[in-house]
Amino acid sequence: MLLVRLIPLILISIIVSACASIGSGTKQEKREAILGMSDDILKQLYREKPDTRAQIKSAVGYATFSNANINLFVVSAGTGYGVVKNLKTGKYTYMNMAEGGVGLGLGAKDYRIVMVFHNISSLEHFIDNGWTFGGNADATVKAANKGGSIEGEAYYGDVTVYTFTKSGLALQATVKGTKFWKDSILN
Repeated sequence: MLLVRLIPLILISIIVSACASIGSGTKQEKREAILGMSDDILKQLYREKPDTRAQIKSAVGYATFSNANINLFVVSAGTGYGVVKNLKTGKYTYMNMAEGGVGLGLGAKDYRIVMVFHNISSLEHFIDNGWTFGGNADATVKAANKGGSIEGEAYYGDVTVYTFTKSGLALQATVKGTKFWKDSILN
């Protein structure tokens, strides 16, 4: 009986989270839009954490992602897109992401992720495998430049991950899995 009640919530989560799509346009227009989004994310990160500019400059690469996430009581889902830049070669790898989880919460948010890769093996492993699993707890009330959110910073071996919310209203604690993969059309 519980599963029958959860199916509509899961479907709504998937439909709403699909809003994180890059949208329409040519292959080149989509790439340019993602690179513009990436620049905006880095500017925001540098504004909020100025020391990250030197950290990224000394890294072998970084990734930036835009993600929309919704949590309805016990189900969480999200989707997004982004780009990985190898700072040694200058090469960009365009990627997609999707996440799903369970936990307690309610809300929706539009958030950003920056991953800083400190060695080439961590960068290549992410591009080739791109899977993470983790928990998430946050409180967000933010619209435009008003409101606030609790932001995160984590270290996974040779990767530093920063997250921050662009907009949303959420209070959630979830265990979720996130899958990142190469975009077969944009690469």
